[in-house]
Amino acid sequence: MADPYSILGVKKDASTDEVKRAYRKLAKTWHPDHNKDNPKAKERFAEINSAYEILGDDAKRKAFDRGEIDADGKPRAFHQGFEGFGGGGPRPGAGGFQFEFGGNPFGANPFGGGGGRGDPRDIFSDLFKQFNAGGPDPAQQARNAGRKSSPIPAGEDAEISADVSLETVATGGSARITLPDGRNVDVNVPQGVANGTTMRLKGQGHPSPFGGPKGDVLLTLRYQRHARFTPDGADLRVNVPVPIRDAVLGGAVRVPTLSGEVEVTVPAWTSGGKTLRLKGKGLPLKERTGDLFVTLDLDLGPPDAEVEGFFRRRL
Repeated sequence: MADPYSILGVKKDASTDEVKRAYRKLAKTWHPDHNKDNPKAKERFAEINSAYEILGDDAKRKAFDRGEIDADGKPRAFHQGFEGFGGGGPRPGAGGFQFEFGGNPFGANPFGGGGGRGDPRDIFSDLFKQFNAGGPDPAQQARNAGRKSSPIPAGEDAEISADVSLETVATGGSARITLPDGRNVDVNVPQGVANGTTMRLKGQGHPSPFGGPKGDVLLTLRYQRHARFTPDGADLRVNVPVPIRDAVLGGAVRVPTLSGEVEVTVPAWTSGGKTLRLKGKGLPLKERTGDLFVTLDLDLGPPDAEVEGFFRRRL
């Protein structure tokens, strides 16, 4: 494969963001789905991905820059001249290359004895021992780097919202949502979830145009408007009509809650607009369980001649 910097069209000192932007641009341009009539697009797209696998991974990029791995991410064979051993080195000879050692620091016959000190196998053994003593084998480092996950970008996240009823908040339940791929699924809603809570659904977002994993879904849960109750943090508020007779003489009224109706006593001579508090009848949020605040509205009811006559006599 050609030089990955040339493939992505970036300089060797390009930043990580510059490399990523160049890759995204080229990958979109050469994606096979967008070039179905171009037989070379698939090969070009694979070449772009391979280049980004090198330059998009910090460890691999450094290994490549040091010459420890090639453009395909494979470790380079160890090669070192032997000039340091008396100026010798590989020399052409009959049937291939022969090694000559000027000064022969290994003994009188470097190729004699078949395993003595001058054996070429000992030369390489000594070299690798010295090499390994100075630090880890860069070829092994490159192989380890190759085991890392691919840096190919994932798909975009999708933002979705769902309305949940106050009854579901009070007891827990589920909400139905539509995913980016068109599927309808039910999502568990925990009891006492706060209004505006965002849940992350891993791998349910938009697909990656580069062949990477899907993005996530960011699901925001919002309280659904209720016919009777108005949420106020963990508290709930509700208005209840009170017949004028009960407001004057006292009595009992039925008050709705999220778990059913309860009977509440109204003291005599209760003015319209008075608010009663029912502890623990609000929303069971994490920070606290709220209360239910009941505002009493006077209800004159149908025309009543006796009540009307009483007030007329008082004029």
